[in-house]
Amino acid sequence: MQIYINGELVPESEAKVSVFDHGLLYGDGAFEGIRAYSGRVFRLYEHVERLCRSAQHLAIQMPVTRDGLAEAILSTARANNLRDGYIRVTLTRGVGLGLDPKKITNPTLVIIASQLALYPREMYENGLELVTVALRVPPAQALEPRIKSLGKYVNNILAKMEANRAGAGEGLMLSSDGYVAEATGDNIFILSGGEMLTPPPHVGILEGITRATAMELARKLEIPVSERMLTLYDIYNADECFLTGTAAEIIPAVKVDGRLIGTGRPGPLTKRLMAEFRALVAEEGVPISR
Repeated sequence: MQIYINGELVPESEAKVSVFDHGLLYGDGAFEGIRAYSGRVFRLYEHVERLCRSAQHLAIQMPVTRDGLAEAILSTARANNLRDGYIRVTLTRGVGLGLDPKKITNPTLVIIASQLALYPREMYENGLELVTVALRVPPAQALEPRIKSLGKYVNNILAKMEANRAGAGEGLMLSSDGYVAEATGDNIFILSGGEMLTPPPHVGILEGITRATAMELARKLEIPVSERMLTLYDIYNADECFLTGTAAEIIPAVKVDGRLIGTGRPGPLTKRLMAEFRALVAEEGVPISR
């Protein structure tokens, strides 16, 4: 495997980051997860734009232009002969011991092009079980949810561990006020009375790119879509439920906290959205090959 580090492609065995890197020491940085399908990178420029906005918010100087970042991602995918897979882009503030960012001037940019199977295939066919976890998402006033910051995800990891201990496929996280927010790494949607509902960004969720894609597909299918404050009551009484994420794609959820959602099987509208998503990623994207 070839890894991109600060402008160079190096073998995996030689890919090294300083032990003084701020990303390692303080979780000081941002990242993106991107998917490739059939030799194309899906929604490449949306991911590039979000990482650049995250860098701007964190006051980290992006070491390449937007076009340069897109080409670095494509070059890394080409170097690894990637056709279907997962691309992880990580940006940190750079190297330096101590919290003060004034002493750090050279950001670290790492790109990995590999494989990642987030959920087993049978969960896409049969649906997964959710459990509401005790850990809450940080409020938007404390941690800006529109950036994919490295440090934020320790909370998600702990929530995932809690879901694992409960034997569930995924953890459902609430806001500090008790409203439904998101899963540990995915956005959540429900279908109720023919309408598709999802929590609004200000509840403290990331505005996922696959989330936006699912909303576009729903409108194409003439399914009404709304962002709405949801409670567990809404989830328990939903007709259908599914999660979205770059790695997860669109995956049905059929049980939460021991309660069946709808019939307890992936619902018809969820299946239509999954089929539309598969068709979209098969034909849309930036070609990896020159």
